Amino acid sequence: MADKFSLQGKCAIVTGAAGGIGSAIVAAFREAGAKVAGVDLDERRIKADLALAADVASESETRQAVERAVQAFGALHVLVNTAATRDPSATVTDLDLAAWNRVFAVNVGGAYLMSRWAIPHMVRSGGGSIIHIASQLGTVGTPGRVVYCATKGALITMAKAMAVDHAAQKIRVNTLSPGAVETERMLRFGSMEKAREALGPKHLLNRLGQPEEIAAAALFLASDAASFMTGANLLVDGGYNAI
Repeated sequence: MADKFSLQGKCAIVTGAAGGIGSAIVAAFREAGAKVAGVDLDERRIKADLALAADVASESETRQAVERAVQAFGALHVLVNTAATRDPSATVTDLDLAAWNRVFAVNVGGAYLMSRWAIPHMVRSGGGSIIHIASQLGTVGTPGRVVYCATKGALITMAKAMAVDHAAQKIRVNTLSPGAVETERMLRFGSMEKAREALGPKHLLNRLGQPEEIAAAALFLASDAASFMTGANLLVDGGYNAI
């Protein structure tokens, strides 16, 4: 069974690779034997086999990033779309159109663009796995996060449609929806301790998740252990959505 979780001989791209969840996924994939290209605005913080600076909202930069990864590795089997921009805390009446469009351009447009360029290479490599990192807030609402909830919900439905479109090409497409995770994003509460106090009790397990726990789920979806899984949304949310 352990071999089912191996990524030996696989080549992967992870966006948002400098962030807490993205960097944990890069580390888990490399430990499982994959060659990994990390994509982020800040390439200096990427700890991967190949570090690529790119804005995932840019058509030209995403295409170049995928091409550079394939040139370096010779194949592509896994794509994880982790990149997400910080969203303003606002209702639809408070949020201006430019901010709304920017969040969608990164959170959803980035997944679209990276997938657009990656899929032809995956087909040539014999198939693969695409994982969109969504959120527990992709299926429920919360105050002041309307654009975030909208983008994460869009990723969940987008993965289902992509799974239908590309199953015959042996490409599986799923979403992974974490609950609140201890990353830099939680510092908007002032400190990690305040984030734990505010959000921990909203999860049945009464705590925040760890990036490594999300990375383990991503490894499962990327590997042959999930070979019969596509078009699904894997909740790793500490029970947040069970209430």
